[in-house]
Amino acid sequence: MPMNMHVDVVSAEESIYSGTALMIAAPAEGGEVGVYAGHTQMLARLNPGELRILEKEGAEPQPVFVSGGILEVQPYHVTVLADTAVRAKDLDEAEAIEAKKRAEEALANSKADFDYAKAQAELVEAAARLQMIQKLRRK
Repeated sequence: MPMNMHVDVVSAEESIYSGTALMIAAPAEGGEVGVYAGHTQMLARLNPGELRILEKEGAEPQPVFVSGGILEVQPYHVTVLADTAVRAKDLDEAEAIEAKKRAEEALANSKADFDYAKAQAELVEAAARLQMIQKLRRK
């Protein structure tokens, strides 16, 4: 029988998920990481992308979009402290397209006092959000 772990996914706005899970997959900076119960302790920064929570064997993973943040892994407890976290069913495609368009325009029309890093981060987040929406639509 597979062992479970406790998973908490929180953002500044709300708690997105709190419960047991068999596995969690997260978009860490060094690449996607998969965590099962008993995993060694780890702390990793997250990139914008899809976080997947597998609650039990044979179930569909619960997808959550995270815009970045921190993944803390203890052997039987995983905490995701996300900058922003949105359940996949709550993602708004029109809003993501508009955010991507604004970021692209800001990068194209940059001036001397322009915050290039911020605009680039917004573009990466919007693109990751759109990619997740398109992936979910194909299912």
